[in-house]
Amino acid sequence: MTSFGYTLMTEQSGPRELVRYAVAAERVGFDFEVSSDHYSPWLTEQGHAPYAWTVLGAIAQATERVGLMTYVTCPTLRYHPAVVAQKAATLQILAEGRFTLGLGSGENLNEHVVGAGWPAVGVRQEMLEEAIEIIRALHGGELVDFRGAHFDVESARIWDLPEQPVGIGVAVSGDRSVSDLAPLADHLVAVEPRADLVESWNATSGASTIGADGARAIGQLPICWAPTAEEGVELAHEQFRWFAGGWKVNADLPTPAGFAGASQFVRPDDVAEQIPCGPDLDAIVESVRPFWEAGFTDVALVQVGDRLQQRFLDEAAGPLLERLRAAAG
Repeated sequence: MTSFGYTLMTEQSGPRELVRYAVAAERVGFDFEVSSDHYSPWLTEQGHAPYAWTVLGAIAQATERVGLMTYVTCPTLRYHPAVVAQKAATLQILAEGRFTLGLGSGENLNEHVVGAGWPAVGVRQEMLEEAIEIIRALHGGELVDFRGAHFDVESARIWDLPEQPVGIGVAVSGDRSVSDLAPLADHLVAVEPRADLVESWNATSGASTIGADGARAIGQLPICWAPTAEEGVELAHEQFRWFAGGWKVNADLPTPAGFAGASQFVRPDDVAEQIPCGPDLDAIVESVRPFWEAGFTDVALVQVGDRLQQRFLDEAAGPLLERLRAAAG
């Protein structure tokens, strides 16, 4: 059966609000919660970027049942992979086994801030592979020395390890990234409902079979529930017009000003074509359907905008979850 998650969108809400939403999302019945991990919002209108790991630590103590996950952390530039290994282990202890470490090759928007530049996509992928190798080694509990093409680790050990190992999900976008990364990770992460990614993952030697061996395919999509379609479209255009550029563009722009310029000609109707907007819960269900039909085991919803977040959780989330579970079987 498909699991449905709630997205803690750090770009559009402050840290105290995110903890409050996390508690409400668990109460209303979401199966898991994922958090973005950004240094900057996509647009100035969003207005937030708290440190995701501090927020997740608070949420681990404020919730009891829901799974938690980073969606996704880049373990290569802003964070050294040895540091990611340490904080993931700590968070798994605080969450009592509910945490999954979602990893990806990152976006220029968040990673350029440490002044290390922004590598080409092929180099970023190599760095991610090396980072996962380091994290896996450190989670083994032994003293680690590592000399790689991109990272060095000297006499490092994680002293506080959880009883339940930290599962690793990795963001993939095509056959090459699947073939390189699937053998290193436990779960597939993707933002498009592509059956070919699931099929390629399952066909890759060394990868666990999604849905059969405990491996998950975890997708995500934005929705903009609102009392009226007009209000939903207006809010989605204000907060999420950056989304129209696609990930090949979004990965390389360095600042919110760049996203504002790139999205200046995106119309409200353009956003409405990509994001279900308004009170029609059946329309939202149909927008989610391609994920489970493509073989995804988990789908995290992003309710766009902070302004209607609590109202969405109070009024719409419960009935929406009922319809999603009925439709997904």
